[in-house]
Amino acid sequence: MLTNTQTYSDMWQDCLDLIKSETTEEEFQKWFQPIVPLQFDGKTLRLRVPNESYVRQIEKNYIPFLRPIISKLYGKQTRLHYAVPRAAAPVSVAAEADTTAISRYNQQTNTANIKNPFVIPGLKKIIIDPQLNPNLTFSTFIEGECNRLARSAGMAVAVSPGNTPFNPLYIYGNSGLGKTHIVQAIGHEVRMRHPELQVLYVSMNKFQAQFQTAYKNGEIPDFIHFYQMIDVLIIDDIQELTGKTGTQNAFFNIFNHLQLAGKQLILTSDKPPVELKDIEQRLLTRFKWGLSAQLNTPDYDTKIKIIHKKAQKLKTKISDEVAAYLANNISANVREIEGALSSLEANVSYLGRKVNTSLAKDILKIYVKVHQKEITIDSIIEVVCEYMNVDFARLNSSERTREVAQARQIAMYLAKQHTKSPLTAIGSAIGGRNHATVLHSCKAVSNLLETDKNFRHQVEEIEKAILSR
Repeated sequence: MLTNTQTYSDMWQDCLDLIKSETTEEEFQKWFQPIVPLQFDGKTLRLRVPNESYVRQIEKNYIPFLRPIISKLYGKQTRLHYAVPRAAAPVSVAAEADTTAISRYNQQTNTANIKNPFVIPGLKKIIIDPQLNPNLTFSTFIEGECNRLARSAGMAVAVSPGNTPFNPLYIYGNSGLGKTHIVQAIGHEVRMRHPELQVLYVSMNKFQAQFQTAYKNGEIPDFIHFYQMIDVLIIDDIQELTGKTGTQNAFFNIFNHLQLAGKQLILTSDKPPVELKDIEQRLLTRFKWGLSAQLNTPDYDTKIKIIHKKAQKLKTKISDEVAAYLANNISANVREIEGALSSLEANVSYLGRKVNTSLAKDILKIYVKVHQKEITIDSIIEVVCEYMNVDFARLNSSERTREVAQARQIAMYLAKQHTKSPLTAIGSAIGGRNHATVLHSCKAVSNLLETDKNFRHQVEEIEKAILSR
């Protein structure tokens, strides 16, 4: 137990030096300089404050960064005891407690001046709306090899937010692979396991809009303080920070405070941190502190599971044959699967059609880009020779009969239309001709398409055969 008043002052001065680096000059002078240290017995630090408003202000806005400072200088188990002159009883609060009005539902009778849109107005107890979609939970998330790392890390974070090596948890991948679903699932799991914690999901676009409003209204400190009080902050599409210097500075302050306070950050992006552009290096470095987990394209088995799960939700019965067709022809984007199944359900409900492979084919032609095998020069030659009854050897020979020459020209024309091969490669594959011959052949076919109806029909039929393979 310390007994020398000068010792209290020295220790408190060290505290003030650290506090000053975390606050503005105005805040420091108004709320911290008037505080006087009274006693520290090894467990409780007694501080004299001018009045009760100091207690409320400190607990409301400054505990997130004050708590680690007190712990560092006085010990992790240190409790704060506020001595208020002429008060009936002092206010005693644990230094490790985050008893702010917002984050611990403390009572406040006047909510009219709370400007943050996530705070539900008109309530005696201030409650933050977590902005979570009730349908996006772990129970509705389909796990596969493509997302297992992100899903497992997300569950670990939900079990012990802020206490794992995964802080921040940075999840990235192409659009439609389930980034938003998995981070919102983490949010739901945290709320179920740790109801005392404040969880907030917000897209970076909404964060940016809030920042701009706060800037116009001169409320940047309030904006930053609000976000510093969140226990689990989920930011979607962090890549939208690109080029926004002011927002980056605000987010940097929020990130640092949350990290210092042991809070959890969860970020999503369409690319890994190393590929982000026009974002300050100090932020990019922090994005790499935790775990970066990629969501990959689902494999066939995972797509089958997703299709059956989504169909069950829509109450649409589909056969294994239809599910297999969809899995084979829909791209890896989960949103395309949802769109195709919704279209199937609409056709059944409103048009009375039967769910079968034929209907699935019709749907995919309209709503989803169906994967096609890559068209090659060799496949074009094969179809042209078959349709025009010309041997491959004759097509590649020096024979100049009308029949063979026209087949050769059509093959060159279609190869130019449907492959990315250069003219020299096309000519080399079709009779060993040069690029000038290919250009001449393409021009000749184009002219005939405009003037000869039968020839145009013939080329269209060959083209259909190539595309259908």
